Amino acid sequence: MAKLIVGLGNPGYEYYLTPHNLGFMAADRLAEDCGVGITRPEGQSLIAETEIEGEAVVLAKPQTFMNLSGLAVGSLLRKRTLGVKDLLVLLDDFDLPLGGLRIRNQGSAGSHNGLISVIGRLQSDEFIRIRMGIQPEHPVDDLADYVLRPFGKKDLEAVADMVDRAAESVHVILRDGISTAMNRYNRRAVSPEA
Repeated sequence: MAKLIVGLGNPGYEYYLTPHNLGFMAADRLAEDCGVGITRPEGQSLIAETEIEGEAVVLAKPQTFMNLSGLAVGSLLRKRTLGVKDLLVLLDDFDLPLGGLRIRNQGSAGSHNGLISVIGRLQSDEFIRIRMGIQPEHPVDDLADYVLRPFGKKDLEAVADMVDRAAESVHVILRDGISTAMNRYNRRAVSPEA
């Protein structure tokens, strides 16, 4: 049985290095590790088929724009005859400090429009999600503007490290299970020194 691993984001070069595209970045990092490119059109997404930790996976980047991510995810699950439990979603999270990771196997979407769309389309929140923190140290006046503006140079190292850890956590989930991954990575979201 395959797993569908979806990175949430917005298509288009201008959005690539923005906070809202961390899901795309993590999916691309996984693809790079596997020696594949997420380039084949399928189900309103770009996909790559590969193997991670001995498990067949489909890596996907929806091309519907963030707020309609559920259309692409639903389409891919149907086409591949996969269930909600076969889904893993990578996404940004404004409620976590920049650099933090939070892994969950279900739960609400919070204020994340992409996750709201996915949960609404699937009529279920019972899928694994890896949230990557984007909350800056300073207050943000306009959230929509912040998530669609490229990261500042000073944040790029923390972002790269977080994307690496998110990709690494997918390996841990598939190899050792979600409980092990949650124990290992969720602590870091609270305390980087832990």
